[in-house]
Amino acid sequence: MISLCTIAASRPNHYTGLTLLLTHDPSYNHPEMTPDEGCSPSSRDPLLFTPGPLTTSRTVKEAMLRDVGSRDGAFIATVASIRERLLELAGVSQAAGYEAILMQGSGTFGIESVITSAVPRDGKLLVLANGAYGERIARIADVARIESTVLRSPEDAPVAPDQAEAALAADPAITHVAVVHCETTTGILNPIEDLGGVIKSSGRAYIVDAMSSFGAMPIDVSGTGVDFLVSSANKCIEGVPGFAFVIAKKDALLACEGSARSVSLDLHAQWRGLEKDGQFRFTPPTHAILAFEQALNELDAEGGVPGRAARYAANHRAVLDGVQAMGFRPYLPAERQTYIITSFHYPTHKNFNFAGFYDRLARLGFVIYPGKVSQAECFRIGTIGHIFEPDVRQLLAATRRVLDEMGIPDGS
Repeated sequence: MISLCTIAASRPNHYTGLTLLLTHDPSYNHPEMTPDEGCSPSSRDPLLFTPGPLTTSRTVKEAMLRDVGSRDGAFIATVASIRERLLELAGVSQAAGYEAILMQGSGTFGIESVITSAVPRDGKLLVLANGAYGERIARIADVARIESTVLRSPEDAPVAPDQAEAALAADPAITHVAVVHCETTTGILNPIEDLGGVIKSSGRAYIVDAMSSFGAMPIDVSGTGVDFLVSSANKCIEGVPGFAFVIAKKDALLACEGSARSVSLDLHAQWRGLEKDGQFRFTPPTHAILAFEQALNELDAEGGVPGRAARYAANHRAVLDGVQAMGFRPYLPAERQTYIITSFHYPTHKNFNFAGFYDRLARLGFVIYPGKVSQAECFRIGTIGHIFEPDVRQLLAATRRVLDEMGIPDGS
C-alpha cells in the first residue's frame, strides 16, 4: 500500500511553500492508496469534492505562469478564440445569430449581468426556483428593483413545465423567465428543454443558469430556445475562478441596450467593447483566461462533453456506491440525481457532527461541501473537476477512517 504523503512528497511543484498531490493526473498510474497517519495537511493540496472552485490540472495551473498585457495582440487573439470556442461548445455560431461574452467575476456576476441588463425597465421576471441558486436569482432581481415573481417548487422535485405554463398564462406582464439547469443545492436537474418549449411558445425571453452543467452535459442551446445561457470558467471546463461567460442570442443581446442597471455589469456594453477592438472595458482576468484556454484544450483532448460526462458519471457512481455502503442516504431519489453533485443526509448516530466530520476529512486532504437544503440536514459531495475514480477511492478510505475515529459504525 502506498500512502498519500509518500506520493505527495515525491512530486513537489515549483512554488515555495506549496506541494501538489498529483495522483489525480490522468497520466499517472494510480495504485491503491490509504491516508497516512503522519500526513501533514500542508504537504499537499487538497482534492476538492465541491461544486467549485474545483481541482485543476497541473497544466492548467502552469498556463498562468506568464504575464500578458491586456492590449497585447496575442492576448486579444486568445480572447477571440475563446469566444469562438465557447459558441462551438454550445453548438451554435455567430453566423447562426449567437454571441459569447466574457464577464469579469464569479458565475454570480454573470447571472447578475444578464438579469440586470436583459430585463427592461418595464419588464417583469419570472424565477423558477427549487433551490438556493434559484433563490439567488430572485434576490438579484429584488435588490436591483426589477419587478419579479417566484414560482417555487420543492427542493427534491424538478420544476414542472405545466406549472410554469400556468404562471405565464396568468400573468401577461412577465417578459423574461429564469431557471437553474443543475440546481447544486441538491444536484437535481431541471428540464430546460421542456421548459424552453413552454417559454418560447408564450413569447417570453429565456435565461438559463448552466453554471454547473455547461461542459459536462449536452445542452441544445438553439433547440431549447435559450436566449441567455450563463456559466463560469471554474466549473466543468475546469479552469480557474476569474470570469463568467454568457452565450446569447444576438437579437436578445441587442435588445439589452440601455437597460443595464450597472456600469461594470452592462452586458451589452461589454459585448460592444469586445466587438470593437477585442479588449475588455475594464481590467481583464488575464491569468484566468490563459488557464481557460488550456482547460478548453484539455476538454477537447478528453473527448469533449461526452468524454467529460463519462468521467464525471463514473466518479459519481463510485461515490454513491461507496458512501451508501457506509450507511449514508442520498437526499434525492436516483432518477432525479445528476452526476454533478450529490446531497447526503447526516447520519443519525449521536456521535456525528458535520463540523467535526468536515475538519477531519480536510486534515486528510479532502474537501467536501456543506448542505444548502432548507428542509433537511445534508452535506454535499461534488464529482466534477480534475478528479478521477482512484481519487474517489482515496476519499472513501479517508471517510471510513474519519467515521471510525468518530465512533460511527456502518449503517448509522
